[in-house]
Amino acid sequence: MAPAIADRPFREVLAALASPSPTPGGGSACAAAAALGTALLRMGAAIANADPQSLMRIEERLIDAMDADAAAYTYVIAAQRAPKDTEAERGLRTAAIQLALRGATEVPLSIMRLCASALYEATEVAARARRSTVGDIAVAVTLLRSAIEGSRLTIDANLGALTDAGYIKTVREEFGTLAERAENAASEAERLLRVR
Repeated sequence: MAPAIADRPFREVLAALASPSPTPGGGSACAAAAALGTALLRMGAAIANADPQSLMRIEERLIDAMDADAAAYTYVIAAQRAPKDTEAERGLRTAAIQLALRGATEVPLSIMRLCASALYEATEVAARARRSTVGDIAVAVTLLRSAIEGSRLTIDANLGALTDAGYIKTVREEFGTLAERAENAASEAERLLRVR
């Protein structure tokens, strides 16, 4: 069994992302970008003598999401490769693909939730930031914003292949709410950084 993505050397992670293999892919990259942003927020919190515990928990869950996203998409690939010679096989294959795509949608949705939480924490860090960390915290906010947008794009790609209209509507509503909440927090963090 291969080591967890986060446990590999950085150049090996980049090579894995660049390889023609479908995993790890965009969702794992979003989780990695968000984990980097969260780590920068932890640095800003530590320098400002703020409690980093919540950010540490978020970062750990983002690290786990790098592998969870790759694993979820592996199930999609396996379902797509299922036999389809008979009507029964085609029915089972279609059901398996739909189920796997839901799983592959839930991981980037969880990444969006974690990013929104990290950006909320960013407002607290920005309010107490030392001048020397303003640039680092601004980079953290940018990375988290990018991870949210990337996760949204990943979710959209999956939703385009799903057939359950109720599930699609629920997911779109949640990621719309998360994106708005995250953007409000990011804007507030940036406002607080400008007055430093």
